[in-house]
Amino acid sequence: MKIKEILAEKRPTISFEVFPPKTEDKYESVKEAALEIAKLKPAFMSVTYGAGGGTSRYTVDIASTLKEQGHVTPIAHLTCVSSTKEKVKEVLQELKEKKIENILALRGDIPEGGPIAHDYRYASELIYDIKQAGDFCIGAACYPEGHVESANKSVDIEYLKEKVEAGCDFVTTQMFFDNNILYNYLYRIRERGITVPVVAGIMPVTNVSQIKRICQMSGTALPVRFRALLDRFGDDPAAMKQAGIAYATEQIVDLIANHVNGIHVYSMNKPDVARKIRENLSEIIR
Repeated sequence: MKIKEILAEKRPTISFEVFPPKTEDKYESVKEAALEIAKLKPAFMSVTYGAGGGTSRYTVDIASTLKEQGHVTPIAHLTCVSSTKEKVKEVLQELKEKKIENILALRGDIPEGGPIAHDYRYASELIYDIKQAGDFCIGAACYPEGHVESANKSVDIEYLKEKVEAGCDFVTTQMFFDNNILYNYLYRIRERGITVPVVAGIMPVTNVSQIKRICQMSGTALPVRFRALLDRFGDDPAAMKQAGIAYATEQIVDLIANHVNGIHVYSMNKPDVARKIRENLSEIIR
C-alpha cells in the first residue's frame, strides 16, 4: 500500500523507523528486532540507508522482510549524496522487483572528505529521478528548526517547496522536542503553498550521550523542561528510559489532539521502547 493513501485517511497513525546493521554479523539480530516491532502493527515502517549509503545492501532486504514476513507496509530510505545515477537506478530496480513502492528520498550526510560521487547535489534531484523511474510513493525530510546547512528557515522552506514540486508526496520531520516549533512550522509552510501531509518525527530519548551527539549534528533545540529531565534522570539508565518514553508519549498525545495525525517514532531498533509507546497510546491510536 502507498503511504500517501494511508495518510489520506486522516486518522491517527503511528509508524516506526529501524536501521540496518553496519556489519553482516549483526544482520539477524536487527532483522529480529524489526520483526518484533512489526508485531505492533504500525501503519508502516521505514528502513534507513546508512551514512553514505554504507549499509544500503541491507536496506532492501529488511524492507522486503517487513513486507513478506512482518506484513507491514515498508518504506525504504534512499540517499544520493554518495551515489551515482547508475547506482540509484540499480536500487530502484531492486525495489521494483521486491514490490516495495514507498521510498524516502534524502540527500544524506556528506562524508568526511566530501562526496565520492557528484551526480546529485540536492534531494529534489533524486526525487525527480525516482518520479521518472516508476510508480513510487515518495517521501522526503523536512526540518521544523531549519537544516543546519541552510542560511535561514525561509531558505530551508524554499528547498522543501522544490522537493514537493519535484514529486514528493509527503514529508517526515526531523525530531523535535517542543511541539510549538512544529505548529509554527506548519503554519509557515502552508502559507507558502506546501500542502502535502506532514508526519511528525518523534524520538524517545533513552540515552543522554546519544541525544547530545545527535543534537550537535542536527541543531535540534532542547526546551528547558526537557533539559531538566536529562539533568535529573540522565545518570540512571532505567529512570531515563521511563522518563524519555513518558515525554515522547506526552508529545504524541498533544500532537494528535492538535490534529497532527501522522506520528513516526525513531525507535532505534528497540522493540521494548516501541512496544511501551504503542501501549501508552492504545486507545488514542487504534
